Amino acid sequence: MTKADAFDRAMRLIFKNNDFSLFDEIYHPDYSAQDPTTVITVNLEDEKLVLSTYSEDCILGLFRIVYESNDFLCMHRYVKENKSSDPIYYAIVFIIKYKAGLILTQESVREPLDQDPSEGQDWNWEDYE
Repeated sequence: MTKADAFDRAMRLIFKNNDFSLFDEIYHPDYSAQDPTTVITVNLEDEKLVLSTYSEDCILGLFRIVYESNDFLCMHRYVKENKSSDPIYYAIVFIIKYKAGLILTQESVREPLDQDPSEGQDWNWEDYE
């Protein structure tokens, strides 16, 4: 399994079942990241809390690997947020650094999209629910 596949599986388990079992396996105990929403540096337990709150309203869509090596992963993903009657779509780029094969730091850049990224594509959101 690639690092991107492991990251994707861990996030899907969290977003679908609030299951952090794979998360605990792939994240380094010294993990830290700056939360893009609050701009606060979070540790492993903080990240779990943040992910739990996002998972209630979001669907993780298609992802693609931009670059992957032993120490680094950059991936792009689409997300659909269902907080209101009109969904909001995002493109997110994740920049992840590894230590000893585990995620040590993570940065994400989230951009809102003007339209549904699945329109006219060979995938749809139901494939990811």
